[in-house]
Amino acid sequence: MCLDNRSRMNREIHVRFCEGLGVKFPLPTRLREPAQRRYAFIEAHPEYSVAKWAKKLQVSTSGYYAWLSGKEAKVEKEKAEKELVKKTFDEGKGTYGPDRVCGVIRLHGGHMSRSKAKRHMDDMGLSSIHNRRRCRCLTNSRKSRGEGYPNLLRSETPIAPRYALSSDITYLKCSEGFEYLCTVKDIVTGEILGRHSSSRMKKELVINAFLAAQARYRFEEDCIFHSDRGSQYTSKAFMDILKRCGFRQSFSRVGMPGDNTWSESFFANMKKEVFHWRHFETREQIRMVVFEFIEVFYNRQRAQKRLGYISPREYFERLQIQELSQVA
Repeated sequence: MCLDNRSRMNREIHVRFCEGLGVKFPLPTRLREPAQRRYAFIEAHPEYSVAKWAKKLQVSTSGYYAWLSGKEAKVEKEKAEKELVKKTFDEGKGTYGPDRVCGVIRLHGGHMSRSKAKRHMDDMGLSSIHNRRRCRCLTNSRKSRGEGYPNLLRSETPIAPRYALSSDITYLKCSEGFEYLCTVKDIVTGEILGRHSSSRMKKELVINAFLAAQARYRFEEDCIFHSDRGSQYTSKAFMDILKRCGFRQSFSRVGMPGDNTWSESFFANMKKEVFHWRHFETREQIRMVVFEFIEVFYNRQRAQKRLGYISPREYFERLQIQELSQVA
């Protein structure tokens, strides 16, 4: 409908009323269409009684009040939906976009489409804090370009937890300098199993992260440990530890960071959700924030779309229950 034509229509009806014409004027074609448009016109022009408008526009007063009641109910419904979207967004600590907000609401029995979640988020000015930022590369693989560094995950697809691990190193900045963080992640569940941070990026960084995971969890026989070809991962000390523990070591191809997307994506998400746009004075502050993000939020609370909008720990527990039920 053209706005000018609609305005002309409204003025025409209004003028005829004001002139007090006793003849029955022909209704415009538009007013013979849905009655809801006539009801909306009546609501927008309170200068005359509802009964007079209803008579002139050939609608019933009961129909108008029923429409008005339904409109108020719709407003209340939208208000409740917005409150639910805001609650879900806040529980995700500002990291959820429309997809995850919608998925989490559905997971808990609610009804929400992605487009509606996005519309409500836009209305309330809610936006995920995920924004791309460039990071400098920490990998030095000049000495690891031979044939003895296979990518085992190109031929094997892990389907069970604790069978394939991914590890990487990132840096976190504070006033005291850079704090380097190494994590060990379960590829199937996405859970962070081990971590270690240090002011120096030496082989001990990855050794301690691996040993932290090894001390807390039991891994499958011939478990795969995947990483890039950084000097820390290709050091003789670390490779010997993996062999003694029965792990098979796997490496990303040179110049292919996507081969280790599991750890790359974790660090990208962590930085966007916690570290970007914030300043830290000390390394101790960084360590406390990393602990809270991984142990409290990421592993146990953060809904992941890939896992069906549940946390990594909950996904692992469901897999365990499923496995036990199959055995029984």
